[in-house]
Amino acid sequence: MLIVKKFGGTSVANKERIFNVAKRCIEDYQAGNQVVVVLSAMGKQTDVLLDMAKDINPKASRREMDMLLTTGEQTSVALMAMAMDSLGVPAVSLNAFQVAMHSTADYSNAKLKRIDTERIYNELENRKIVVITGFQGIDKYDNYTTLGRGGSDTTAVALAAALHADACEIYTDVDGVYTADPRVVPKARKLEAITYDEMLELASLGAGVLHNRSVEMAKKYGVQLVVRSSLNRNEGTIVKEDTKMEKMLVSGVATDKNVVQISVEGLENKPGVAFKLFQHLANHNVNVDMILQSVEHGGKQDISFTVTEEDAEEAINTLDRHKESSLKCDKTTVTRDVAKVSVVGAGMMTHPGVAAKMFEALYDCGVNIRQISTSEIRVTVLVDEKYVEDAAEAIHDKFSLEK
Repeated sequence: MLIVKKFGGTSVANKERIFNVAKRCIEDYQAGNQVVVVLSAMGKQTDVLLDMAKDINPKASRREMDMLLTTGEQTSVALMAMAMDSLGVPAVSLNAFQVAMHSTADYSNAKLKRIDTERIYNELENRKIVVITGFQGIDKYDNYTTLGRGGSDTTAVALAAALHADACEIYTDVDGVYTADPRVVPKARKLEAITYDEMLELASLGAGVLHNRSVEMAKKYGVQLVVRSSLNRNEGTIVKEDTKMEKMLVSGVATDKNVVQISVEGLENKPGVAFKLFQHLANHNVNVDMILQSVEHGGKQDISFTVTEEDAEEAINTLDRHKESSLKCDKTTVTRDVAKVSVVGAGMMTHPGVAAKMFEALYDCGVNIRQISTSEIRVTVLVDEKYVEDAAEAIHDKFSLEK
């Protein structure tokens, strides 16, 4: 078997944990498997590098930031290969340039385009464990790029697809995918299995177990994932196309505090206004999430939407530039102390009343709803940030997702 194993930063945070990971990988190797290991930067190393850059130049270019941040993963893979070698097992560390992991040139948020597999196969045929940097690629000019936070998950899935791996295992500091964040909802329980679509919604809505782009890629290429802990031997959660193991109405509750609500008030009520508004934001790479358009009043309308904290400043500056020219709006207001709470479940497609049950839970605990967004398998509400944990726990209890 060819196995791709990905380990996050907490799994390789120090010498003890590096050797723990090395030994787990060597077990599969000694069982006769070919092993490819993908690593994130050690512990909080990425944050340390970001702080160093901010101290030197708060306005550093994204190109130089990517050049800096890729050193975190290079440190991890080199130390891991050294650890495996010290345990008597041949290993080789490779970065994105040595593998040739081709990506777009979108610094800090690049997308992988293709992976050259020849070098990896050669090393595997020489019976080495191949340890590869996650989170990074190279553009057509041979500049290093990074894939965004959580990008090592995407690296692992892309490698599993390119290598036609028999298994793709994502190791983290939790036992698997839970019905909610156990730190927010103590009664949350681990799922045995979850569908790609449910996992994608949860990942997009703030569940930090998997990078949402990694789930998209896994679904596209049919890569079955297993999410498990690197710190114990417990069975994890399987992420796959369809699961009959747990036919639940709702699979999970997700919370996300990385949210800013922006309201554009007094827009003209005529065709093309919404297009202009969101086109301006798209031109500046601002990703918009929940959108609410008010009923017309006096020939005017309001549009509210949410963005991430990282995109908020760009969104506000963009709207200010166009407020009096193309948008002709009265004013924009920004609300920062908000958060999203979502319920996700494939069973929602065939069971009406999920939204009503969720709203009842919020009513019972006295939480007011600011905005609502839905899809076939998701209902998301925007609430005041100070109530988000109470809301998540109330909804979790209402749908009886506890252990």
